[in-house]
Amino acid sequence: MTREEKAVIIDELSQKFASTPYFYITNASGMSVGEVNTLRGLCFERGVEYRVVKNTLIRKALETLDTDYSSFDEVLKGMSGVMFHPESGKVPAQLIKEFKKKSGTDKLKFKGASVDSSVFVGESQLDVLIALKSKQEMIGEIIGLLQSPAKNVIGALQSGGNKLAGILKTLSEKED
Repeated sequence: MTREEKAVIIDELSQKFASTPYFYITNASGMSVGEVNTLRGLCFERGVEYRVVKNTLIRKALETLDTDYSSFDEVLKGMSGVMFHPESGKVPAQLIKEFKKKSGTDKLKFKGASVDSSVFVGESQLDVLIALKSKQEMIGEIIGLLQSPAKNVIGALQSGGNKLAGILKTLSEKED
């Protein structure tokens, strides 16, 4: 690969890292061609872009960004594949876990991830990433929490009105 080709790849990766807030670095060494094809199929179904890239090119592309990715130095060893998802930080994590479960092997290794510029390193972080909530989920929860007190007040007022009407009706019937 010539320097010009490497420069083009670094530039493409830099733009991709800058424009995509969610990316994962994995190791798929030791996987058969069939397993890699299955992984790529799952990625396609879920809208995840998967690319195998040299570690030095990934490192140089990350150096062009404002975020400090120095903790990825230990991650960028061996074979590396990068997964990009434009909308959710947990879709690639779910995909990795599902692939491991379906294939029955641990050949696909999670090395590290960046979710909204927060860095996660190590296989132990995979469950943490799966538990992350998307922005839409968090907004929905906040709206639900904000609506909850108003619903309780309205419900109490309505039930109180029904009770009051019932008491008045009972009292009026007793007078007769």
